[in-house]
Amino acid sequence: MLFYGPSGAGKKTRIACTLRQLFGAGVEKLKIDQRVFLTPSKRKLDVNVVQSNYHIELTPSEVGNYDRIVIQEVLKEIAQTQQVDLSARHRFKVVVINEADSLSRDAQAALRRTMEKYMSNMRIILCANSTSRLIAPIKSRCLLMRVAAPSSAEVHTPSLHIVGDELMAEGAGAIPDEAAEEIIKDSNGNMRKAILVFEALKMQTPNLSGPLTIAKPDWETYCHKVADMIVQEQTPQRVMDVRAKFYELLSHCIPPTVILKTVADRVVERVDEALKADIMHWAAIYENRMRLGSKKIYHLEAWVVKVMSLHKHFMYDIDLTGFD
Repeated sequence: MLFYGPSGAGKKTRIACTLRQLFGAGVEKLKIDQRVFLTPSKRKLDVNVVQSNYHIELTPSEVGNYDRIVIQEVLKEIAQTQQVDLSARHRFKVVVINEADSLSRDAQAALRRTMEKYMSNMRIILCANSTSRLIAPIKSRCLLMRVAAPSSAEVHTPSLHIVGDELMAEGAGAIPDEAAEEIIKDSNGNMRKAILVFEALKMQTPNLSGPLTIAKPDWETYCHKVADMIVQEQTPQRVMDVRAKFYELLSHCIPPTVILKTVADRVVERVDEALKADIMHWAAIYENRMRLGSKKIYHLEAWVVKVMSLHKHFMYDIDLTGFD
């Protein structure tokens, strides 16, 4: 099976429900292990693995280009191990692979071969944000389950249920409509974010009354600051300053595609209508190049230089027109 859809839509929740339906409550008794894998050059790779008696969950893309080795070793080991619990409903183990769309082409090819070879006593569930980076042979071997981002009403119902239960337990009454609307608007279809925002607001204002201020994550504020720097000045020195900010974000494990999207969205808000389409066009081009390449900073910086060039030429043309 392949579950795909935007972040916070409920893919992992559906996977957990599927596993529980297959194996019962025992699948929720989890333990976390750190597995060590050896590359051909004898380099050690540490991978965190979550497992129960019935399934194993891992994220091979964490080790970068060595993800093929992790895929092959784990799947072979599981496939060659028979189910110990004879009373289990099913005689196979399930492997859940997170961020499947971030796997390298080699890892996906290895996964395809292993899926075919060990099908008798192993099943695979893939979790991805998009199917665009998965090779066709893998997609053709999976049952595709699209998980769309929830609508405002769909976010509203479970959020109110969670929030209402907590507030009622504390004798604070129901959640105000204004607070619910603010949370839903800020979450933008991300259920996980809606619940986290509620928890943060509840820590600030226990009864969720009065004007509410939803704090942005530090990395998002930092990205907005970078976007403002790009729009304010277009010079070689400013490019160097922006590069330093990008390195800071990357060193804190913010994905480069998220950085590019957040900065581009903010830049588009700050520039003239005539530039918006071009800025997003080049953001899409450099995001694609970023996925193909290995040094992310090059593509981020190239996009910044392109945007600065577009903005500078646009402002220069306006100045000339005004002078005429």
